[in-house]
Amino acid sequence: MRALTVIPHQPGSLQVQEVEDPVVGLNELLVEGISLGICGTDREIASGLYGWAPPGKQQLILGHESLGRVKAAPKDSGFAEGDIIVGIVRRPDPVPCGACARGEFDMCRNGLYVERGIKEVDGYGSTGWTVLADYAVKLDPSLGEVGVLMEPTTVVAKAWDQIDNIDKRAWFDPTRVLVTGAGPIGLLAAMIGKLKGLDVHVLDRATSGVKPRLVEELGATYHTGSVADAAKAVNPDIVIEATGAPAVVVQAMQLDIPCEIVCLTGVSSPGSSSPVDVGALNRNMVLGNGVVFGSVNANRHHYEQAAAALAKADKKWLSGLITRRLPLSRALEAFDITVPHDDIKVVIDLQK
Repeated sequence: MRALTVIPHQPGSLQVQEVEDPVVGLNELLVEGISLGICGTDREIASGLYGWAPPGKQQLILGHESLGRVKAAPKDSGFAEGDIIVGIVRRPDPVPCGACARGEFDMCRNGLYVERGIKEVDGYGSTGWTVLADYAVKLDPSLGEVGVLMEPTTVVAKAWDQIDNIDKRAWFDPTRVLVTGAGPIGLLAAMIGKLKGLDVHVLDRATSGVKPRLVEELGATYHTGSVADAAKAVNPDIVIEATGAPAVVVQAMQLDIPCEIVCLTGVSSPGSSSPVDVGALNRNMVLGNGVVFGSVNANRHHYEQAAAALAKADKKWLSGLITRRLPLSRALEAFDITVPHDDIKVVIDLQK
């Protein structure tokens, strides 16, 4: 079969090549790969910044944003031939820690988890793959190829789940959310906000193109400029930061809004510095009963929440997030950042 492979920590090693067909193990599904979403994590692994090959191997099959069709399933697994599924990315550590033992492997406490296509387990970037039935999630067939958006949706499903848990600390009746960043994570976070009936506002630096259009089509309000200016206009109860840009992160944390919840979902590169008045930040957070927290990855519960959200969402709007499709034979084009594209999400067709 064909697969998108990389040698972790070796820039320039990304390639599409023939690899051995998967061997189906106990309680595993045999899956035909349909599509693969590409994100910043994949590009960082391809550039050699991190990534871990399976033990005893040099290469890693890349890809964690999966979409596949079941070809064969064990009896009584809950799956059948033809089911459209995604594979969960993270697996609990073998020890396990207390969180992993309770199915909360997204909150692993000792770092011994593994992740498909990222850390020590081959990913879903191949024409065929296997997955344990316990780590597969069935999608509504009506989603079709937009089901490849499932994994990034799990990230924001978890973020919203954590926000919902935090707002139980006291009476809290949020009405407005400000999302910073109109990439896939930001737009999907905004989508869930709309499904919750909130007044949704999205801030991004793009002044034209696909991002403002998608926000408008969602029924949300688009903003440009600074976080402070947007927040002054919106007075948000919740801020979801989805850029990872250090200056934007700092601005989001410095907002002086009573009882505000700020969720950080964007991953910043180390080495950047921004001036911060720690005294003012601490004063605002303490006197305002504010909460700032980070959220990444997801467990099965969040996958199920994401599947439910996607099933309710406008399929035409979701399809607009996929701005470029490439055949597997041209997969390396998805990693070329020297050629400008007005992209939201790039998807690889694994059967072409």
